[in-house]
Formats: sequence, C-alpha cells, structure tokens
Amino acid sequence: MTTSDDTTTTTEYATGQPARMRWAQHAPEVYKAMVRLDTAAKQGLDPKLVELVRLRASQINHCAFCLDMHTKDALAAGERVQRIVQLPAWEESRHFYTEKELAAIELTEAVTVLTDGFVPDDVYERASKHFEEAELAQLIATITVINAWNRFGVATRAVPGHYQAGDFG
Repeated sequence: MTTSDDTTTTTEYATGQPARMRWAQHAPEVYKAMVRLDTAAKQGLDPKLVELVRLRASQINHCAFCLDMHTKDALAAGERVQRIVQLPAWEESRHFYTEKELAAIELTEAVTVLTDGFVPDDVYERASKHFEEAELAQLIATITVINAWNRFGVATRAVPGHYQAGDFG
C-alpha cells in the first residue's frame, strides 16, 4: 500500500519472516570454527572474486541473508553494481567478467549444485588454467565454506537487511 501527501510518500512493505533461531548463540564453537575456516579459505584470493563466488553460490542456494551481506561486502570492496546485477545471468553477460572470473563462477555453480554428483572435468580444467594449484585449492575452500554458511542461513531463516559491510570481518 502506498500513501501520498504533498511532501512525502510512504510505502508499506510486507511483514518479514522471523528467524527460526540464532544458531551461532546455540552453537558458538561451531560458529567460531566457521569464521576461522572462512578466513583461512579466502587467503590469497582477490576480495572481489571472493564476493562474486559468495554471491553466486548464495543466489543458487536462495540464502537471502548471505545475498544481502555479500552484495554489501562486494560494493565495499569496489565491485560494480552492474556486475553484481548481471551475475545471475553470467552466461549471457560474459563480457562483464574476466575469463578467470568466469572460470571461478562456473566452478562455483558446479561445486554448489553437484547435479551429476561430481564436478565435470571440463569445468575443473578451465578453472585450473586460470588458477595456480594453491589458489585453486583456496577457491574450492571458499566455495565450500559459503555453501556451508548458506545452509546455516537457509535452515535457520537468517533475516536479511541489517548487515553492514564489514560487520563480520
């Protein structure tokens, strides 16, 4: 519903769903271990690339909290809005990304979905052409960690909208 007068317009948005639980409060050691794993996984990777990977996995996994968080973190890292907006349609918008980024996005999808129960050889080979082995290991770790975060967020219905860039390091 929208109301209007001479000076302001007010929009009433739908009521949000409450979180099911704050899992980090109930499993603090797991949360702390996840934070440490997340920090270790992204070491040596370009921050913008990390955020693109996190965003793409979060889109696939429908994690609203992570989408909110990583959009804000990507923007804070200097990512362009247009590249964030085009990410769900990256295959049709390849010209917005480098070949290295495309290989990382494609690998992210393969690891996240595991449609055939494995990551296809051609996807892995494309990624290995753009990433040295140690960097590829970090990328796979980053993809794996965001998928775990997504599952915590979706399972507990973490509420998006309140995160500020950099809140969690």
